Amino acid sequence: MTNTRNKRLLRIIAGGCVVSLMYYSTLFTSIFSNKITEEEELQKIRQLALSVDHGDGTCKWMPPAYEIPEFLNFYKTIIAGYPSGDKRLAYMQLEGLTGWSAKDEWDFEFLGMSNHPFIKVNYPHHEGNWVWEDVGDQVIMVLRDMRQSMMEYHDILWDIGYAKTREEAYSKIDDLYRTVPPHIEQFLKWRDERVMDEIHWYGWFIDYWMEAGLLRDIFTHKITTTEHWDLLMNSEDLNKKGVKYDTIVGNTTVTPVYDPNCLNNVSGGCQPVQVISAARLYDLEAGPAEGRKIALALKGKEGIDQYLIDESVWECIWRELVVNKKGYKTFQDREGLDQRDYNFGPEMLEEMVVELTRLIEKYSSNVPPDNWYELQTAKDLVDMLTENRASIELELVEVNSHRRLLTEEDFLGPIEREKRRAKSLALILKEKGKEAYLSERKLDDEDFSDFFAKVERDLLKERVNKHKQESLEREAKRQNQKKMWSKTSA
Repeated sequence: MTNTRNKRLLRIIAGGCVVSLMYYSTLFTSIFSNKITEEEELQKIRQLALSVDHGDGTCKWMPPAYEIPEFLNFYKTIIAGYPSGDKRLAYMQLEGLTGWSAKDEWDFEFLGMSNHPFIKVNYPHHEGNWVWEDVGDQVIMVLRDMRQSMMEYHDILWDIGYAKTREEAYSKIDDLYRTVPPHIEQFLKWRDERVMDEIHWYGWFIDYWMEAGLLRDIFTHKITTTEHWDLLMNSEDLNKKGVKYDTIVGNTTVTPVYDPNCLNNVSGGCQPVQVISAARLYDLEAGPAEGRKIALALKGKEGIDQYLIDESVWECIWRELVVNKKGYKTFQDREGLDQRDYNFGPEMLEEMVVELTRLIEKYSSNVPPDNWYELQTAKDLVDMLTENRASIELELVEVNSHRRLLTEEDFLGPIEREKRRAKSLALILKEKGKEAYLSERKLDDEDFSDFFAKVERDLLKERVNKHKQESLEREAKRQNQKKMWSKTSA
């Protein structure tokens, strides 16, 4: 009897051991199997997307991986630039150096969160939106010279498709109106005023990132309140009348406040670790050094450094993209580039010089508590802005000496345009008489501010719809690459 009970007990114990062994064996196998699956997935992606280092200082650029495994833990980089700041070549460098693709902020808006290590943004400009939550770790700021940014943004704003001639450009602008447009003179006047404001938006954008998200007014650059900042960021009235600092803040003593996004959602803070010149990145002499600055921003960063291609071929990656034209097209590749070049009137050039001088003096200062010029990023910024200012001052001399002639379609500025308008009206009075003069003069007395405010809101909606369409196209491209990987592994 005792022996029977002992045998039964032994069988129970043995059975339990078998069950336990089977359970843990299954568990370990499952874990190990999942690990292998992840490694195989990663290897498959890397084989197709990693740029090739030939080991002798030469390389071959490969398109980056658009499908990013969620199990990877990247140190992530935000690439910030003013709209038209040509961030594209900068993030193409990051992609070529690592084999991982960048993602536009609008993709996060329309496609949801993902694990992309590089995030291209226009924020805090109204052409951008902070929709990538708290996944950023560091910032690279890309800077294009102010004059080119104003001209390029004008083209982007109006979606004129980088027209080859001015006639083509203005015919496309006319197509944007949903009601009968005002006199073309009214449009040009409004456009010039808008660009005058954009000059200050450009400096405000730089201040935002350099000062790690300190809240400032767009037009006066004064430190502002959270309430005023929210109006600036969310108001449908994008001109300064609806969000005027003196009206909203006035003489109130303002305590410095930082954007919560910068305080809470970027582990390394919003101040850029590198400031990159878009123009120098394209330059055959200065380009390699500028590309190296981008690579150095990744070196030693956990989760991304291990994918950084060997330092011996950093310059080769730059050459593949800039000299050999691999990858996406950039603004340098657009047709009719010189035919789109507008001139700027003295008033607008002088305003650019004033804004650039403000920035240069600010970031070359070594006065406590900021001590800006101790930072290499501030030195790089000042160097770029100083070079930019010199080219604008030269253009100003050419315009004032009439070596560079202005046309009505150029960015004349409110004062110069008003002078020309007065001459035009005087000529109408002389040649066509008082009745024709009074009829034409009535256009100047009409208030088109509501009309243009509506046009601008409509344009912004169209821009958002365009961003959405581009996001969907990028997603289709990603899905196609995913299918290609599946076929390769089959």
